[in-house]
Amino acid sequence: MRTVAVVLAGGTGQRLGSALPKQLIEVAGRPILSYSIEAFDTCAPIGEILVVMAAGHVPAARRIAEPYTKVRAVIEGGASRSESTLRALRALAGEPDDTRVLFHDAARPFVCHEVIERCLDALAAGEAVAVGVPSSDTMVAVERGVVAAMPARETLRRFQTPQGFRLGTIRKAYELALADRAGFDVRTSATDDCGVVHRYLPGLPIRVVEGSERNLKVTHPLDIVVAEHIAAELAHGEDA
Repeated sequence: MRTVAVVLAGGTGQRLGSALPKQLIEVAGRPILSYSIEAFDTCAPIGEILVVMAAGHVPAARRIAEPYTKVRAVIEGGASRSESTLRALRALAGEPDDTRVLFHDAARPFVCHEVIERCLDALAAGEAVAVGVPSSDTMVAVERGVVAAMPARETLRRFQTPQGFRLGTIRKAYELALADRAGFDVRTSATDDCGVVHRYLPGLPIRVVEGSERNLKVTHPLDIVVAEHIAAELAHGEDA
C-alpha cells in the first residue's frame, strides 16, 4: 500500500509579525520546514513526500527539500489551507484510491514517528484519522458574549496534524464540497481536512489517535521560544 505525506507549508507568518513565511523561520539554526520534511523522510513507512509551499517561496522550499530523498515535488500552494489541499490532490491525481495520504502542517516541526505510525495503523482498517490531545482547560461554547454550553472536558480533544485518509475518501469529500451550492465555501471556510470529511461524509468514522504536546504549531512569537527549547531537548537526545 502506497503512503504519501503532504507537508502543507502555505502559511504566511502574519501572526508572528515576520516578513518570511513562518515555515522559513529558523529554529536552532534550521528552517522550521526542514524539521517537518525530515520527520517524514526518516519514517520508514512513508514512500513519498509532497511539499505545498506558499506562493513566491517555492525556490526556497526546494532548496530546503533537496537533501531529502523521498520528496517527490515542491508545488505552489493556494490562498487558504483548503486551496493548498486541493492543489495537492490535483498533484496526486494519478495515485490509486487506496493510497494512504497524511496531511501535515509544516508549522508543526516536532511531529514524531510514533504519532505518524499511529495514523498509519488507524488507516490500515479505516478511511480517516485525526490526531488529538486532551484539553487541560475548561472549554466553553460562547454565543453573543455569553456561555452557551460547557461540554465535558474529557470528551474534547485539541486537534493536531497529521490528518490521514485513504486518497479516494478525501477526494470524494472535496468533490462534494466543491459541488455544494448551499453557502459553504470550502476554499475559505474549512479549517482542516477532517472538517471537510466530517461535513460531507457524515457517516464515515474519523478515528482519533493520541498526539503529543511537543507537536506544537508555531503561530505566535512565544511559540518560537518554546520551539527553541524543544529543539534543544531533542538535540540532547531526550525522549519525544
